[in-house]
This record gives sequence, C-alpha cells and structure tokens, in this order.
Amino acid sequence: MEEELLQLKAEAESAIQDCTSTDELEALRIKYLGRKGLFSSLMRGLGKVSSEDRPRLGKLANDVKTDVESVFSNKKDELSTTANAQDSSLDYTLPGRYIPFGNAHPVTKVMDEVIAIFEGMGFGVAEGPDIELDYYNFEMLNIPAHHPARDMHDTFYVSESILLRTHTSPMQARIMEKQDPPLRYIAPGKVYRCDSDITHTPMFHQVEGFLVDRSVSFADLKGVLTNFTDRIFRKGIPLRFRPSFFPFTEPSAEVDIACVICEGSGCRVCKQTGWIEILGAGMIDPEVMKMVGYDPDQYSGFAFGVGIERIAMLKHGIDDIRLFYANDLRFLSQF
Repeated sequence: MEEELLQLKAEAESAIQDCTSTDELEALRIKYLGRKGLFSSLMRGLGKVSSEDRPRLGKLANDVKTDVESVFSNKKDELSTTANAQDSSLDYTLPGRYIPFGNAHPVTKVMDEVIAIFEGMGFGVAEGPDIELDYYNFEMLNIPAHHPARDMHDTFYVSESILLRTHTSPMQARIMEKQDPPLRYIAPGKVYRCDSDITHTPMFHQVEGFLVDRSVSFADLKGVLTNFTDRIFRKGIPLRFRPSFFPFTEPSAEVDIACVICEGSGCRVCKQTGWIEILGAGMIDPEVMKMVGYDPDQYSGFAFGVGIERIAMLKHGIDDIRLFYANDLRFLSQF
C-alpha cells in the first residue's frame, strides 16, 4: 500500500503540473481528491493492513494528501494569475462605471415637507389604517348612512361596514374618542376614491389636521393655513377662503391659492379661473364634538385636509397628476 500511495502522489502531482486550464485542474481535483476519487478509494483499504503497519501508513496517507492539495492550490493560483495577465479585454486604468443612486419620490418629498411645517407649529403626527371602518370614516364624522354627502367621496367598499378610507379624517375621530383636549394633530397617509383625471387619481395622499381647545376661532384656522401656504409655496401668495359645505365642519370653507401654473391668468389646471383649490377646512361641527364626548359649549376646534399631490403639482409646475405614477425615469429623475 505504501508503494501505491507514493505512486498515486507522483501521478497526481505530474498531472496537475501539466494541466493548462482551470477546468482541467478541477477535473483532476475530482479524480484524485474527490469523495469518490482515487485517493479515497485507496484509503478504504487501510483497514485491511496489519495493526502494526496501520499507524505508519495512516500518517503517510495524510502526508500524501496534504502534498497533493498543496500542489493543486499552487497550480490554481498560477493559472488564475496567467488568465488575468492574458485577458486583453480588461483595462484596469479605466474609471469605474457610474451606478445611479435612488432618491425619494417627489410626492414623498412634499409629504415630508408638509409634515415638517406642521410639526414646527406644534402639531403631533398620528397614523391610522388604510382599511377603515365605516363607523370612523363616516358616522363619527357626522355622515350617517344614506347621507347625501357620502356621494361626494366615491368610496371603494370592501364590505358593508369596511372600506378603503376616503380621507385621513377618521384619525380625528379616533384620537378625540380616546384623548381629552387640548389636542393638535396631523394625520398623513394614503386615501382612496373612485376618481381619475389630470388632477385626480384613485389613490392619493392627504394630510388631515385638527386642533381642539377652549376658545378656538376661525381666525386661528386662517392664521395656521396662511402660515402653511407662505412656507410651502412663497410668502404672500394670494389666498382666499370660499364658503363651502362639509358634514363634519361648520362653518366650512375651501381654500384656494393663485394658480402657480399660469400665475392667475387661467389654464386647464385651474379651469381658466386663475385660482386652484388646495384644501378644505372649517370649524369642527358641534355634533362631532358631542359624538366623542366633548362639551361644544366648553371646547371648539378646527380641521383641514390637504391633498399632497395637488401641492406637489403646484410647487413644481406639473399639469398632470398622472405623471407621478407613470414610473417614467425621465420625469422622476428631475427631482
């Protein structure tokens, strides 16, 4: 067996030294050192030798295997170095390829900016479920079943009592139900409505905000929203409050700014009026106060809802909301 081990070693080392490719070298490794290779086959006969010779032959076998593995490793390094030196297609002096970095979506950037502005005014941030109960989305906001105001929302229903929220205002009801005034919160998130054109999408982003305390007035609401528009657009941008109706606020208003696309001269985005609506707002209806257990004679408050895509369109001069979701890198890379 000693002669067989030495012969196997000499044969393996010679074959390894003569090979000219890594594929050929790997085939030799399997042939000689693999689990079913020649060396393993020879080692299975070690149990048949006498007990006196077994320690000596065992040590010899380990030495032979180590020597062959060392020759194999050296040859592998040699072939690898030779292959790299002969590869004329590699020019190590060339600069590396530019890998573009990802960036936040423009809607995400505007959402973060809006949140930061209201946080700077002392508003806390609260988030809630996209799949909401009819009870919080409508009933707790003074919109009972069969109320005509439900038609304004074009709702996606999951079941009779579960829906995709049409606004983030349910967080107002959820927070007021569990906490006592004073309260000052915004609720950012996705909302869903069956509507799609150049200024509407079935899914969009909204920030609902509300404040409840003693002696809160409409003047406080105007002050907060004027500060917001000055900071999100530019200081002194023309702003107007139009009387409107929302079931959960009374009185209610829609807030417009001078269209920044056409600078008030009229375009398809502002429907040739020179003004564009950016949010709805109003004083929280006393009936909503009663439903959450507040005394409307002691407390008052205001609420508002801001569409983030609408703000982003106006900030960046975009005239079609659908561009935000077309996944066109030529458009998105501008931000």
